[in-house]
Amino acid sequence: MQVFVNGDPFELEDGAAVSDLVAKLTDDPRGIAIELNREIVPKSKHAETSLNEGDRLEVVQFVGGG
Repeated sequence: MQVFVNGDPFELEDGAAVSDLVAKLTDDPRGIAIELNREIVPKSKHAETSLNEGDRLEVVQFVGGG
């Protein structure tokens, strides 16, 4: 299925969850925030939140530094 991540098309397997997307994007999911169709998905819900064809996600990774 195709979803959109930060405005760009992204292919995932049918039935994928938010946690599957995060695993494809990074090896270290700490500091990642996910918005699905304009609603924040809490980290505690990533594994149980299914994605559907055409969903729009915004992914933000916090970066520390000084």
